[in-house]
Amino acid sequence: MESMNENAIQDDHEVAKAELTRGHDHLWNIIFSYVNSLSLKCAAELGIADEIYRHGQPLPLSVLLNKLSILPSRTDSFRRLMRLLVHSGLFARSTAGDEEEETYALTPISASFLVTSKAENMSPFVLAMIDPVFVDPHHCLSRWFTTADEPPTPTAFDLFHGKPLFEFTGNNPEFNVNFNRGMASDANFMAKLILGQCGDDVFRGLRSLVDVGGGTGALATAIADAYPQTKCSVFDLPHVLASLQGNPTVAAIAGDMFEFVPPADAVILKWILHDWNDEDCVRILRNCKKAIPPKEEGGKVIIIEMVMKLENEEDGSIHDETTETQLLWDVFIMGPVPGKERSEAEWKSIFLAAGFSGYSITPILGLRSLIQLFY
Repeated sequence: MESMNENAIQDDHEVAKAELTRGHDHLWNIIFSYVNSLSLKCAAELGIADEIYRHGQPLPLSVLLNKLSILPSRTDSFRRLMRLLVHSGLFARSTAGDEEEETYALTPISASFLVTSKAENMSPFVLAMIDPVFVDPHHCLSRWFTTADEPPTPTAFDLFHGKPLFEFTGNNPEFNVNFNRGMASDANFMAKLILGQCGDDVFRGLRSLVDVGGGTGALATAIADAYPQTKCSVFDLPHVLASLQGNPTVAAIAGDMFEFVPPADAVILKWILHDWNDEDCVRILRNCKKAIPPKEEGGKVIIIEMVMKLENEEDGSIHDETTETQLLWDVFIMGPVPGKERSEAEWKSIFLAAGFSGYSITPILGLRSLIQLFY
């Protein structure tokens, strides 16, 4: 009996050691997860995917080093970078035959999203989101949570940079250009998905549409090209609309959505409402409601936003990558804006407060959905 007890104690100790080791490894993984993002940024800045794509076949390391002008003394370091990018699924590595030199190829992810000549290219989005302007304020999140000031500082971005995001972009032309390029690349990708999956259901028959906060007009231009009978406009702040001058496809209207929204059959808000708190969302949507006719006359508000998944109610766990990405994004935007991502119940509360009586939700990606509002 004593021997059995000793064995049981030994087993418990082994289990405890294994759990401690797993916990330690998981903690390290979280600590250094940011290296994945920065390695992706490095790959986008170097144009690794472009060089492999232009080569048309797997590219030997020596050729890749030469094309990217990597210093000879950094060869081993670059190989280590590629090892991580391969592990992340962005590139594939192989050794041809008896040759010792490795070759690198594109994967479906890098072939679609990191080749700058592709319509789905997301490199500008990568560079915008991982810009120090966005990342640095997260270093003072704890200070923002615990700093009592009057009036309250709205975001960690305000605390770090001394001004709100949209004021910052207006005063920093280089960042403004990079930010708008990033938003445009995402808009191009979303436009392709929306038009391909539910374009006729959403846009056919509309005489006019205004894209509120539409930036450089990528989404509105794609809709206008697909539905030429729809008169499309972009409504945004004056410094944002500067790049739209001379665009024959869409009209540019300068203004503030908190004051008014130009009249149209439909108003579209892509990734706008998550920037704002509930009260501001209601204000914006009330102005949108004033701008459109009722449902019977074809009026609608089209919203592209996340609809947050709820944690598993049985055990509170989160397992799938989509839910984790939504949670990561929700905390990311906590830095630059005073808004949040919302569940369907939270969206419904805002819609009703703004005077809308009906809505429908169509999942476009695992991450985001298309919402139509009617009154």
